[in-house]
Amino acid sequence: MIAKTEEDFNGLKEIGKICGAIRDELVNRTKPGITTKELDEIAGEMFEKAGAESAPKEEYDFPGYTCISINEEVAHGIPSKRIIQEGDLVNIDVSGSKNGYFADTGISFVVSKGEEIVEKICDVVKKAFDAGLEKAKPGSKKSALGKAVHNVAKQHGLTVIKNLTGHGVGSSIHEAPEHILNYFSRWDDELLKDGMVIAFEPFISTFEEEVFQSKDGWTFLTEESFVAQYEHTIILTKEGPIITTL
Repeated sequence: MIAKTEEDFNGLKEIGKICGAIRDELVNRTKPGITTKELDEIAGEMFEKAGAESAPKEEYDFPGYTCISINEEVAHGIPSKRIIQEGDLVNIDVSGSKNGYFADTGISFVVSKGEEIVEKICDVVKKAFDAGLEKAKPGSKKSALGKAVHNVAKQHGLTVIKNLTGHGVGSSIHEAPEHILNYFSRWDDELLKDGMVIAFEPFISTFEEEVFQSKDGWTFLTEESFVAQYEHTIILTKEGPIITTL
């Protein structure tokens, strides 16, 4: 989407604020002993109270209001009776819509205290996001964001997941640009535009570079690696990026 009007900016900021609030509430409520289904029900109540809808549920008939992934699950985890334990690596991904505007946000974090490597990737993925954000400006090549992310990963002895990417968002949950890679590709030379709305989401991995899909048809998994994600919806402007989901 290219945001052009005051209505566009206000609508994007409104749903961004809603999704960010749900994300933060679920992070705060994530304690040992709670199930991912219980967390998801909190999200459902918050969507309803805000007059908004869950994008994965409404757009794709996903079996949950949010995607909640644990440990070997990297993304699109289905809320269930799985009980969260101390030390788990949890990813909460919230996307929603209101009045025709969409936002997408996610964060990985450790419950209480976890292994040093897991704490590390959660720290590095935020640094990778910040490095990419500096390149998120009209007129820049889209590939600059991926290059920045991959460089940060390599500086810390880590890598990126190459078959999960960011994407355009705004008037639907997934739209042009179809991919915002987390590594450099010289073929990825599309220029970012003023008003473009993107979901920028680095995935930092301990060593594997690809995920595979679970038999449930939704969840993306790794075989041995831990993976952390950090995602916000951003409106690119000449005055600087506007993060709607803070």
